[in-house]
Amino acid sequence: MDQPVLYAEPGASWWPLLWGPVFALLGIGAEAMTGSVWPALWLFVAVALFVPTLLWVQGRRRVYGVRLTPVALHQGREEVPVRDIAEVSGVEPRSGAKVLGGGWTLPRGTDPVPIKLVDGSVVLGWARDAEALRAAVDRLLAHRS
Repeated sequence: MDQPVLYAEPGASWWPLLWGPVFALLGIGAEAMTGSVWPALWLFVAVALFVPTLLWVQGRRRVYGVRLTPVALHQGREEVPVRDIAEVSGVEPRSGAKVLGGGWTLPRGTDPVPIKLVDGSVVLGWARDAEALRAAVDRLLAHRS
């Protein structure tokens, strides 16, 4: 059953997929000024740039995506059930706290969101808009009580 998404950050946008086709169009335009156009070559260039960029974007969306549903907080490749979250407001980060998502450090461009679990441990969540994620988790925990 699909859960409503209460907060989401995709991890990457899809616009980089335009790099290959735009470069190919610029190449066709430049060649057209010389009078000799090789459209098959530029189609190959567009595809050759599009495919690895697609893999890059999909990987970033999977590894750096953040999603909060009423059931779980998804941080990259890791999922924390909401029932395991005690609080997020006023939680101080602890030295050596585990970073959610499978990495050693916070992803670049994100801010920490310390999360206290029901077992008393503190883990580090993260988001580009840490305050918005914290507020969304707070609202969810308030409704759970």
